[in-house]
Amino acid sequence: MGQELNNIERMYDTVAKEYSETFSREHEKKPKDREILHRFSQEIGDRKPVWDFGCGPGQTAKYLKNLGIEISGLDLSEKIIEQARIIHPEIHFRKGNILGLEFENDSIAGVVAFYAIVHFTEEQVGIAFREVFRVLQPGGIFLLTYHIGEDAIHLDEFLGKRIDINFMFFTTDFIFSCLKDSGFEKIEIIEKEPYAGVEYESRRAYVFAIKPVMQKSP
Repeated sequence: MGQELNNIERMYDTVAKEYSETFSREHEKKPKDREILHRFSQEIGDRKPVWDFGCGPGQTAKYLKNLGIEISGLDLSEKIIEQARIIHPEIHFRKGNILGLEFENDSIAGVVAFYAIVHFTEEQVGIAFREVFRVLQPGGIFLLTYHIGEDAIHLDEFLGKRIDINFMFFTTDFIFSCLKDSGFEKIEIIEKEPYAGVEYESRRAYVFAIKPVMQKSP
């Protein structure tokens, strides 16, 4: 059984303002993030639409928009979406759930999901990957990030507010297998150490995965 989505939503509603103030410019301090996002922008080219799932206050969507990508953002928290709209009024944001995406099959050219699975169990990660695969166009690109490990960290306090949430870590073998089982190909996982003093001290991974142009016969 996974974490209740209502609990995840409530947590981000509670810290929305503080979260936005803390993380809205985080890519400026993370050169590897910028390198990966530049690569994504080059590989996606002028294909559209592109969506940022788990967009938070919109920092990743804004970075990609500045690179010329036509992008929109989706997040579970209405309060976080409100912050994103205030900070980036030129970008379209809407509330949504990656475990049950309200998009047509084969309708999206590219999906970015920076730490969007951080509160999910392994079962929920599988559901999310299958949903992303479903909505991507053949040849569509999926870029995600996650914390590497086997831990689950429970927090009662975050950014000065009382909360009740788990932050989840995943092994690279699990992520690779889960993406492959969901149908993705050309899976590339790039690992890095954390930026000291900038982000939580956990090893990170960036993942590129492609939805095949030709679907395999059952």
